[in-house]
Amino acid sequence: MRPLVLFASLICFHCILRKCFCTSEQDKVLSITAATLEQVSLLQNISRHNETVLWQPASPSHIAMNTPVHLYIQSSSVTRVTELLQTHGFSFSVLLDNTQNLIQEQTRNNTTDPKSGGMNNERYHSLEDIYHLVNKTSQEHPDMTKLILIGSSFEKNPLYVLKLSGRRGPVDKAMWMDCGIHAREWISPAFCIWFINYALTFYKEIPDITTLLDKMDIYILPVMNPDGYKYTWTTNRMWRKNRSVKEGSSCVGVDLNRNFDANWCTAGASSNPCSDIYCGQYPESEPEVQAVTKFLRSHKDSVKLYFSIHSYSQLLLFPYSYTLEQVPNHTELFELVQEASFKIRRHYRNIYRYGSGAKTIYLAPGGSDDWVYDQGIIYSFTFELQDRGRYGFLLPPNLINNACNEAFAGVKTIAMRVLEKLQ
Repeated sequence: MRPLVLFASLICFHCILRKCFCTSEQDKVLSITAATLEQVSLLQNISRHNETVLWQPASPSHIAMNTPVHLYIQSSSVTRVTELLQTHGFSFSVLLDNTQNLIQEQTRNNTTDPKSGGMNNERYHSLEDIYHLVNKTSQEHPDMTKLILIGSSFEKNPLYVLKLSGRRGPVDKAMWMDCGIHAREWISPAFCIWFINYALTFYKEIPDITTLLDKMDIYILPVMNPDGYKYTWTTNRMWRKNRSVKEGSSCVGVDLNRNFDANWCTAGASSNPCSDIYCGQYPESEPEVQAVTKFLRSHKDSVKLYFSIHSYSQLLLFPYSYTLEQVPNHTELFELVQEASFKIRRHYRNIYRYGSGAKTIYLAPGGSDDWVYDQGIIYSFTFELQDRGRYGFLLPPNLINNACNEAFAGVKTIAMRVLEKLQ
């Protein structure tokens, strides 16, 4: 009996160490629909609890009737939350009940030595990996790349932009793409890395990417929010904002995509530092936003096309997001995203909704694409990549290539059309 007692003791001790107390309950993601205003109010209150994280929409204020809400719930609160939902007659279902396994799968290939792995398109890369990869790429392709330090983050992590060019003389047109503005959206930096690899591998082999690199310079910022991204690898996988600290507040971080000077901090943003859509103390208060706006202001005569890559929901969006009013070239932009969505659906059998940001999802002032548009860069787009909620932010590594192929189809379609328009 003594060995059995010892074995049982070891099991319990292991469980206590893992803070699971021998329960099989895991963190879960639920899809919840509020059918009445009373349910909307209750769901907003539930989602503000510190053991839940809203995946979709980005803020409790955006919760609406008859629109699915994706809510991440820590294991210690799963029973309490589900009982509340049942008591109040909510319609809900479990999207994910194995979140820990998915997180482990996303980080399994992480390594403390970035030199041990190359530009693998079927794994997610840590911040250190990404820095190593862009530096290595610039050294291996000096004729087609240039590494540009445009600034640093709140925690002094460098903000590297990789400039891609064809083997030709100077041109007067450029495209910008930023990824990773929201820390937990890992497929976004993965796409920027994928794009760099694809462009350098297939230049002079595939006509479309060859044309793009021969006709324009392409500036790529793989991780706009390095502090937040690193934090999602080390501490909290569900973190969204940057990691800046506001004096007098115990809450950390600003939503960088609410911090641009585009109808800043109006309806759709929050002045509460604890909110996931906190707009900051003033427009461009954050060093990451300052670095991007400074670079784009100094290059706005050449930058004709802008992409900001996000996840998830499978959306192709254009300005405005800060108002329901239409931009002057609304029809032109609508036709571009419509064609991009059609190409993705035809080639990859996947559906991407499209339209102006405010009308397609919700009001979101202070966004990068609106600011860019108001600077005169009228071909400005935000892509929300895979998926539509099956995995959400925990998209498995084996789906990276599919997501990137779809995103590239959209980027390529729009970029080629814009080049035609600019001839």
